[in-house]
Amino acid sequence: MQEQVENALALIRPILQQDGGNIELVECSPEGVVRVRLQGHCKGCPHQQQTLKSLVEKTLVKMVDGVTKVEAVV
Repeated sequence: MQEQVENALALIRPILQQDGGNIELVECSPEGVVRVRLQGHCKGCPHQQQTLKSLVEKTLVKMVDGVTKVEAVV
């Protein structure tokens, strides 16, 4: 699952980089929870939760079997 998540994040990353941000995979749990760390401008952005849910989580759930949720870690 981790490799599939990394591949999906590689598709999301350029979108975040356009606004000065980035994303790092921290962990994929056996329960399907993916933990990521938002970086750069995304880290302190007031729209961080919206980006996490509407872009990152939606993409990962669609592209990677077994992903149920995405959480941000500090």
